[in-house]
Amino acid sequence: MWDAEHVSSLVSPLVDHAEVKSRIQAIAASDSPVIRVREVGRSLEGREVWDVTFGTGPTTVLMWSQMHGDEPTATSALFDIYEYIRLHEKEPAVQQVLSALTVHTVPMLNPDGSERFQRRNVQSIDINRDALLLQTPEGRLLKSLRDELNPAVGFNLHNQSWRTTVGKPPKGAAISLLSVAYDEERSVSPGRLLTKRLGAVVRDALEPFALGRIGKYDDSFEVRAFGDNLTLWGTPVLLVETGPWPEVNPDPMLLRLNYTALIHALHALADGSVHKADAARYDSLPENQTGGFYTIIRNVSIVTGTGIPSFTGDVGLVANRRVRIEDGKRVLVTQHSIDDIGDLRTAGGLFEVDGAGKVLAPLRPGAEVGTELALPAGKWDSTIVVGAPANVMMLAPLPDGRYRVERVFRGTT
Repeated sequence: MWDAEHVSSLVSPLVDHAEVKSRIQAIAASDSPVIRVREVGRSLEGREVWDVTFGTGPTTVLMWSQMHGDEPTATSALFDIYEYIRLHEKEPAVQQVLSALTVHTVPMLNPDGSERFQRRNVQSIDINRDALLLQTPEGRLLKSLRDELNPAVGFNLHNQSWRTTVGKPPKGAAISLLSVAYDEERSVSPGRLLTKRLGAVVRDALEPFALGRIGKYDDSFEVRAFGDNLTLWGTPVLLVETGPWPEVNPDPMLLRLNYTALIHALHALADGSVHKADAARYDSLPENQTGGFYTIIRNVSIVTGTGIPSFTGDVGLVANRRVRIEDGKRVLVTQHSIDDIGDLRTAGGLFEVDGAGKVLAPLRPGAEVGTELALPAGKWDSTIVVGAPANVMMLAPLPDGRYRVERVFRGTT
């Protein structure tokens, strides 16, 4: 259904406030009988924040996305959910959602951070740690919405580090869940039991597509966090964190997973099946781990370019996405760097490269796949060391002592 009907961009980080505003205005102009739009506040720099609502049922749900400006996946997924509601509003399952639930959604809570593709708002405050002091206008807005609506449940929608892994052997955690605690004892109230059951619903919905890639956060109480405090104030919160996916452009699959998770959760709340879900399915999720790699090149002969003899080991590369403004447009780049060298057998990578019988060396000017070259002795202009950009090449030895370039890795893609 998502493949056929989605309206979202396939590169979520490129969605800025202007695009969100255009989409919101289009929804408002459509005079939809089931989807309603209202401006609920402004960021510190004056950008609008909206509440997009559907349904008129007695159970109120609140979802918010992108309180961290560089965590955009769920923002796009929410627009796909609005389209799902619009296209299927006459069908019994959606009619049930609309009659049982009133769903309030904030698709972009931190537009100033989004504009800069940074976690924090323009005050350099992490909004998700501002639940008590309320020094950010965005935090005050979220608190006021909770107090006005008194939702029965909340969905806090985020992205997590691409280094987050789950299971043994470790795999990148595509989706991680947290039934948020509201006290140091991690007590399980009826509200917290509800979010555990919602976590079970999400797990069951996503495992056919992401088996072994769904994890769970440690549920230690964080006294400053919005999810913990909303749960304490009477709105139990399910945190949904989107992580890595092993494709060059991970966004389409991650959008599918978000869309599927949230639609299944809404239907389970609407038809009451959430109350029959087995909370143990949430509790038994493996906990998140850290330290995964984007790419691991295994068992390769490493020429560091520092003048030392070559040696055999693994090389772990990490990747971070950044948005640049070029000629007034957002451009997405991925920065790759060398994070570890040595025996990485206990670590996992989104992408695994077998380097047996090959040589890994710093990238030479003009080197492309198929190029044949000799390796200079001594020190090179660039090196393979921890912290350096991942400008490296994998080589196959030739009988004449030269090498053929088999693969090129670049620090910026």
